[in-house]
Amino acid sequence: MDLLTHALASYTLKRAAFPRAVRATTIAMLIAGTIADIDVLSKYAGPSAFLTFYRTYGHSLLAALIFSLLVTLPILLRKRGAEETQTPALTVFFAAFSAAVLHLLLDLCQSTGVELFWPFSPRRFALDWLPTLDLWIMGLLLAGILLPMLSRLVTEEIGAKSKGPRGKVGASLALATLILYIVLRFVFHSNAIAALESRTYRGESAHKSAAFAESGSPSRWHGIVETESALHDVQVEVGPGASFDPDAAITSYKPQSSLALDAARDTATARRFLQVARFPKATVEKTPEGFHVTLRAFPYGRDAMSGPRVHAVIETDSTGKVLSQELAWDPGSHQLW
Repeated sequence: MDLLTHALASYTLKRAAFPRAVRATTIAMLIAGTIADIDVLSKYAGPSAFLTFYRTYGHSLLAALIFSLLVTLPILLRKRGAEETQTPALTVFFAAFSAAVLHLLLDLCQSTGVELFWPFSPRRFALDWLPTLDLWIMGLLLAGILLPMLSRLVTEEIGAKSKGPRGKVGASLALATLILYIVLRFVFHSNAIAALESRTYRGESAHKSAAFAESGSPSRWHGIVETESALHDVQVEVGPGASFDPDAAITSYKPQSSLALDAARDTATARRFLQVARFPKATVEKTPEGFHVTLRAFPYGRDAMSGPRVHAVIETDSTGKVLSQELAWDPGSHQLW
């Protein structure tokens, strides 16, 4: 999820669950709810560092715990005036930790995934329910924050006194609606997967499939299907009366097995890339020295902000001996940074 949405979600959570929190607690929640995305800066250290740090260590429950402790510490050490009300340290920590966990839950619902249980498990979890940038969620959170402010201005203008903490009702309704929206996305995602797996593609059954959310509409999904000999890229509509044609899929056939391809897949660079790429696609090109093997995340043309932006490049000789290997930026997606 984008940084602005995480900040809005943290602030909405503050108004709903901690409406009487002082400003320092609000700041702690905003920092804890967004700081995990600092791992995106690893792109400046190169593609290898990006694969190592992006959505890995910083997007774990352990990191959420550490971040929450770090943002709580300055508040505890700060000297307060005699008139200031001291907020219990446990309250500040719990508020910050809840914002950090909300960040993880939102990213968990996307397709890039997070290493939730690092360092105990390197497994990356991705539910594929939400797109990278969800304008519906952003609008919902903004409404939950701004509409109560507008309502308060109106009531103050006519001289009426508002009851209860400012913005709590609006924020609570926004969070409740957010949960219902995600449940709706879950149902539509399940329907999209069922539709993908019930069809055949160029006469072959699906071995593996995934449906990725699109920002424009909860009923429109980007389907990827892997069969025995190919990868298929197809749009899927779900809902009453919706259907899709598997023959309209863009098909990319897998290369035949060869010494060069087998050797490339066995390299450390390829193994590292394959840990992230959910639908890897290899291309093998003949060169004067031997073969040029490229491993990329399929489909190549999909939104570059929602998946790996790097590919693995391996050079071999004619006998399959590896001459060089490296991780490199995908030229098309790297331009979108």
